[in-house]
Amino acid sequence: MSRPFIPKVVTANALLEGDVVYLTADDRWTRHHHEAELIEDEAHGQLRLLHAAARKSEVVGAYLADARPGAMGPEPVHFREVFRTRGPSNYRHGKQELAAR
Repeated sequence: MSRPFIPKVVTANALLEGDVVYLTADDRWTRHHHEAELIEDEAHGQLRLLHAAARKSEVVGAYLADARPGAMGPEPVHFREVFRTRGPSNYRHGKQELAAR
């Protein structure tokens, strides 16, 4: 018996900046997890991943990450993905610096 499909988002790293990015339903890359397209169909998820992986001039390392519906949009499920939404942890810069203001 197969396991039920867990909703996903497509995530990658921006090629030039290295930031974590997420694919939106309108084919934009965003740095905000809650703006990502929540994919609830396995076949559609594979198509979106292929689409993202083909955009080699924009991103590297695209993959599907588990997510769940949330009040503001998709929310990460696993610790790794929660950590990736916060940015680097060695000192405040990027997302962390902006959040501290």
